[in-house]
Amino acid sequence: MINYMKSESYRLLRKKGLYVTTMICFGLISAAGWILYYFDKTDANFPYGTSEFFNSNVIASGVVIIIIGVLYNSALTGKDLSLLKQSISFGISRNTIFWSKLILSLSYFVLVCVVGIILTIVLGETMLTSNQDSVQNFLIACINMAPIVLSGFVLTHSLKMLHVGDVLMVIILVFMYGYSSNLLRVIFRPFSGLDELYQYAPSFLLSDNLSNYVDNAMQLDLKYWLVGTMITLIALLVATNRFSKQNID
Repeated sequence: MINYMKSESYRLLRKKGLYVTTMICFGLISAAGWILYYFDKTDANFPYGTSEFFNSNVIASGVVIIIIGVLYNSALTGKDLSLLKQSISFGISRNTIFWSKLILSLSYFVLVCVVGIILTIVLGETMLTSNQDSVQNFLIACINMAPIVLSGFVLTHSLKMLHVGDVLMVIILVFMYGYSSNLLRVIFRPFSGLDELYQYAPSFLLSDNLSNYVDNAMQLDLKYWLVGTMITLIALLVATNRFSKQNID
């Protein structure tokens, strides 16, 4: 597995698109910070020149971050999947292939997210108006959001390895992390005891996390980790089982 991971790591680090995507993400964060800074300095009545507002845009972008994760995962599960048959013929197990691609792409994605969080904090604290709790609340919000976003990345990897089309995959991700609570609310509304189940939908949790941040009521909540872990485990269980049996063309 180590040798295969070295090979995949080499392939991953040679993907120019990966670096372009990363620079675009960091560029957009920086541009947002500078725009708020500019208007804050040129308009005395501008109400959004605060680190809290700047940070809230990151907290509100959970679905966008998950979709961006699709691009990072595709670095090893895009055209590279055409090499699966060759890798298997060389005696590399499907289990090794599945986990190696996930670990490497996820590691890079997490690194980019951490750097993005640091960049956001630095820009917000040095360029915009900030209060003493802004960094702490932002980090708590990021910790709450992390398991949901990571579950989206794992679900993306699982779908990609099972050859689900990109369009269908994005639809699934947007629905699950953007609108699933609406469906659960309608389905379980008539059933007493289940009418609040929608509050455990990932879309509701992302929205609730943002609301708590805006209301300055942030606190660590185990519910985010329970839901994120459940989605991750189900996705991995189904994907590894089906990937071990599917035909490789």
